[in-house]
Amino acid sequence: MLHLILASNTGWVIGYTIGIVIVVVVVALVVPILLLARRIGEQADAVNSGLQKAVVNTAALAQLSTTIESAEVIVDGLKRGRQRLGG
Repeated sequence: MLHLILASNTGWVIGYTIGIVIVVVVVALVVPILLLARRIGEQADAVNSGLQKAVVNTAALAQLSTTIESAEVIVDGLKRGRQRLGG
């Protein structure tokens, strides 16, 4: 009789064991991924902060073409002045 009870429950025991093993493997794979994602998120904040500083520090470069145009006008004026003075 005991043999029949054990035989009828063997499938359940094997099924539960396989299920537990699968859950443990999935957790073992997902936890490092989550930890890595957290580290990436923390580093992303630092990178974003650096990029925001770069935006502030390079904002004046947007006016560079205006500065170049103004310098060209000044240089052209100086050339004309030198030519009029005979130089």
